[in-house]
Amino acid sequence: MKPSLDVLPLNSWIETNGKPLIIAGPCSAETEEQLVETARQLAQLNAVHVIRAGVWKPRTRPGSFEGMGEKALPWIQRAKEETGLPFAVEVATPEHIELALKYGVDILWVGARTTVNPFNVQEIADALRGVDVPVLVKNPVNPDLALWVGAFERIAGSGISKLGAIHRGFSTGEASKYRNIPMWQMAIELKDMFPNLPIIGDPSHMAGKRAYLQELAQMSMDLNYDGLIVESHIDPDNAWSDAAQQLTPAAFGEMLDHLQIRHVDSANLEFKGALEQIRQKIDNVDRQLIEMLGARMALVEKLAEYKRDNNVTVFQPERWKEVHESRAKLGKKMGLYPELVEEIYKIIHMESIRKQTEVMNSNTQSA
Repeated sequence: MKPSLDVLPLNSWIETNGKPLIIAGPCSAETEEQLVETARQLAQLNAVHVIRAGVWKPRTRPGSFEGMGEKALPWIQRAKEETGLPFAVEVATPEHIELALKYGVDILWVGARTTVNPFNVQEIADALRGVDVPVLVKNPVNPDLALWVGAFERIAGSGISKLGAIHRGFSTGEASKYRNIPMWQMAIELKDMFPNLPIIGDPSHMAGKRAYLQELAQMSMDLNYDGLIVESHIDPDNAWSDAAQQLTPAAFGEMLDHLQIRHVDSANLEFKGALEQIRQKIDNVDRQLIEMLGARMALVEKLAEYKRDNNVTVFQPERWKEVHESRAKLGKKMGLYPELVEEIYKIIHMESIRKQTEVMNSNTQSA
């Protein structure tokens, strides 16, 4: 049985006229002039629904710029007055929540470093009890879906029904051109668990560099995300934090202009018929794939019996290296991404190890 959340639809707490929700603003509120002018320029795009800025900045190491704190909150009030747009701020403690609400912040979000700690999330949930405010929750730094789900459950348990997710990518230790690897499947699984939960893409924190923002924002739209949250600064090269991933408001407007917003479905009957035919073919191929996996595992079981009877170890590094490299090359020849084939065979290999270990440690001995 799937877990459930009592979540209100996005359009019940913010009006976007059927368009994706766009949240934009500087990584950090640095000065009153910087924040207000950035907000003004973003508002002039007539495409931004919410302004964002970091007031409290949880940094990995002390000594870095950690935000202006309460001093920046009156600047937010002025930015709201001059643009007429609501404002979103990250909160990490009950004190942050109290101050943000005191100064009229409209939307709160929980950062990745906070989501990773259930104790912190529970403190935030307790502080939100009795409050009617939208809360967005970023995925935890590490790829742990249970932590993300747990954060929603804790906050929903405090009575918050205006909930949304921010997908900002994950730190895995693997080499990547991105700052945080998207791992799109994780967000897809979250959406499968909670179909009514809005998901906002955060290409800024996935990318880490301006050059990758467009492709990541487009991917978010192609996956039918409900919106984007993007960092924008009037002078990004001289920003006090995350300079490399921020866009000027004008460049951000150009990025939005180039986004292709697609539909969930089409009324075209020819399209529907063709789609159904292709899906049936995919279903048949999938059936064959599963049958072949079953046949492979039967061979693995036979292999394990021979290893057991001859006292040979389950894992043999040279053989795994051969399989890993040869399958990736074969996949590339077939037009597949080598990374895809590698990931599939990692899973197949772990299942093979599990099956062989099961056979090796069984009490049944060959005659």
